[in-house]
Amino acid sequence: MADAKPLSMPVGATGVLVLASGEILWGRGFGAEGDAVGEVCFHTAMTGYQEIMTDPSFAGQIINFTFPHIGNVGANPDDIEADDPHALGMIVREDVTEPSNFRSTEHLDAWMAKHQRIGLSGIDTRALTRRIRLGGAPNGVIAHSKEGKFDLDALLEKARAWPGLEGMDLAVTVSCETHFGWEGGVWKLGAGYDTSRPAAKRPQVVAIDYGSKRNIFRNLVKAGADVTVLPATATFEQVMAFNPDGFFLSNGPGDPAATGEYAVPVIRQLLETGKPLFGICLGHQLLGLAVGAQTTKMFQGHRGANHPVKRLEDGAVEITSMNHGFAVERESLPEGVRETHVSLFDGSNAGIALTDRPAFSVQYHPEASPGPQDSLYLFERFVGMMA
Repeated sequence: MADAKPLSMPVGATGVLVLASGEILWGRGFGAEGDAVGEVCFHTAMTGYQEIMTDPSFAGQIINFTFPHIGNVGANPDDIEADDPHALGMIVREDVTEPSNFRSTEHLDAWMAKHQRIGLSGIDTRALTRRIRLGGAPNGVIAHSKEGKFDLDALLEKARAWPGLEGMDLAVTVSCETHFGWEGGVWKLGAGYDTSRPAAKRPQVVAIDYGSKRNIFRNLVKAGADVTVLPATATFEQVMAFNPDGFFLSNGPGDPAATGEYAVPVIRQLLETGKPLFGICLGHQLLGLAVGAQTTKMFQGHRGANHPVKRLEDGAVEITSMNHGFAVERESLPEGVRETHVSLFDGSNAGIALTDRPAFSVQYHPEASPGPQDSLYLFERFVGMMA
């Protein structure tokens, strides 16, 4: 469809997704009213929609959930990875129902409205997922109007004018503004988050926040580290002022090549110290760039909580949580860098390690939230390297 056509609007439609191609998907809006433009991607997780929506790596993206029943768990103040959602909106198959979980404190509709995020239900999410798989992740506008009034031509123009994620540095928009010390460990049923403070001296980690999830820091604490978080634009001198025993490079949104303009020179200096370094997701891509590899935009990306990854050192398969639209090119890995993990979905690179320095990274999210916990050992490995 070349242009947006209002004649196809069904009776009772209060929400719409307008793709840059001109395709229009009508549905029922929930959450906040208004519109938002970004990249439309799909996510295959069956649980954890609140954690997904608050993952800073989803800045600039609209999430199409493949699991049809989203919202029946409700919302609560524990299942968040940042104070506010970073995903622009969500697309779901079934209408959001009343919460049916003992931990729920709020309806998902109300939670979305409170945080100014738009939801769209009644969409054939399988068909949209297939469209993304065949045609790549498109730019689009999600819109909600309780009165069903939409300026489709204006929405289409907005979708077509949005430049896309390639070349876009979003880490600076979601990073913390100043340094802070992280406190608290992981969550346990019936006990909440661990707030105990170990008395023994622990390895000091400086985590550079490119758009980090909180459960990363919780798992670093659980593994035995003290964590200080610094902004994405922190200099080498600012990092070293905390006398760290190791460095952590967080996940985050946007194009790693754009973020790398200021991040890569710092990472190269950190590598020269010879201290352990661990990167996740965007941090993995930035480490790759720092050692001379290249990154590229993926056709559809990997987003889900069921991605199989092969660990090359022993052939074991880890089921992982993934959220990325860029990847490190295997063919560009230089001498002194070995591949450690491979995606079993498409064979793309999922991990690297330096052979002459204690530095490694993975493309997936070992902290889960949501997802399996097969890869938590990586936090213990990193902390062990510092010890």
